[in-house]
Amino acid sequence: MAPCALTVDSLNPKVLALADHLGNAAIARRAQCIHNEIEAKRGLHPFDEIMYCNLSNPQSMGQQPNTFFREVLALCDYPHLLERSETNSLFSSDAIARARKILDLFPWRTTGGYSHCQGTEGLRDVIAAGITSRDGFPCNAEDIFLTDGSAPPIRMMMHLLIRDEKDGILCPIPSHSLYTNSMVLQGATLVPYYLEESRGWGVSMSDLKKQLDGARSKGVNVRGLVVINPGNPTGHVLVEENQREIVEFCREEGLVLLADEVYQENIYIAGRKFKSFKKIARSMEVDEGDISLVSFHSVSNGYYGECGSRGGYMEVTGFNSEVKKQVYKVASLSSCSNISGQILMSLVMNPPTVEDESYTSYQAERNGILSTFSRCAEAMVCALNRLEGVTCCKAEGAMFVFPSVRLPEKAIAAAEEQNTEPDVFYALRLLENAGIVVVPGSVFGQVPGTWHFRCTILPKEEKIPLFISRFRAFHERFMEEYQD
Repeated sequence: MAPCALTVDSLNPKVLALADHLGNAAIARRAQCIHNEIEAKRGLHPFDEIMYCNLSNPQSMGQQPNTFFREVLALCDYPHLLERSETNSLFSSDAIARARKILDLFPWRTTGGYSHCQGTEGLRDVIAAGITSRDGFPCNAEDIFLTDGSAPPIRMMMHLLIRDEKDGILCPIPSHSLYTNSMVLQGATLVPYYLEESRGWGVSMSDLKKQLDGARSKGVNVRGLVVINPGNPTGHVLVEENQREIVEFCREEGLVLLADEVYQENIYIAGRKFKSFKKIARSMEVDEGDISLVSFHSVSNGYYGECGSRGGYMEVTGFNSEVKKQVYKVASLSSCSNISGQILMSLVMNPPTVEDESYTSYQAERNGILSTFSRCAEAMVCALNRLEGVTCCKAEGAMFVFPSVRLPEKAIAAAEEQNTEPDVFYALRLLENAGIVVVPGSVFGQVPGTWHFRCTILPKEEKIPLFISRFRAFHERFMEEYQD
């Protein structure tokens, strides 16, 4: 029998070039090991449970799904319920009406078949109407592509924009690794721009211009600009003036604006509402002929946290008809996104209104979750800022805090001795001593010589005092042990 010809060295070099983030993987593996040890025998560790602050996965952290959303899904997935008399007492009247209307969009009124590759037309109409209502400017359903969350359309746009290694994308640092990894897989050149921590993680237009000009001087054809608002991992929300500067920058430089807006519901600043980049552009009278703009949204994020349902959309504007045909061509490579995700996305963009039976309970669930997030974020930020060497910007949105830790030189030296990044070293010690799991800042990128970690605000609110006390005790011991 001939030996297997497949070896690691024979794999696609672009796959091999992906960042391994071995330190973060080691933290996750160790956390699972400690969890198993606690389950097997109490008393082995100075804590009796792991606090998973690394996962932006609300329902895995105990958050309950939205009642209205799940009622509609249940009725759509098992339409025979609509024929039973007891259904009227078990489900709200508007959930029943909505399910009937959705089922009418599908052949034989079943959700088990494929849809159009761009998504079910009637659901795209609903989402377009929701975007129109949100922005105050019209949205065309033909510009909407329904997707399995936000990751596939982001990768789709990378396929379309990147031709070879001479093409590049401006990407924020820190940012979600989805973008940097997608660029690596396409063979693109990453053109990083650093968010300004001292300005609440805002975008410095002078640095943006500097990075663009520097890349172009090296022969890189910069095709687009990624902006994540609200921010992941930083939890910031861009001010409108900064958004306007970004729109004008893309218009002047001929860049495709790739707007990640998946946390648009999660805003914790009193009096501030989310404004999409499309709304900003149209309010500046920057129209489709002036700028190419792709917006991404998902049911995984926001207060709904339907991560496993894999629903999302991208809105593609400012592309001519010939380019739009190519977008459609790439979308058609996948038969369609999953139908439950499509339905959920339509519900997110068209929730119960004041005249609906579910309105009061829907608003109570939504506002309760967002208020809890806001309180947890504020408590974490206040506690972290009291610690020696820690600074943490206010969590304005999304699900994260991203504090900076000024590590003592002895701690940095100890990390180097173990061939470990200093922020990974800190995070591992935090896990071993306090049972708290966070993501090292090196996973997302950071200014060289600075160290951060991302921590979600998702632990149960009643667990936040425990989180704070554990974290404080660990950090004080750590800083004392490694004081210079």
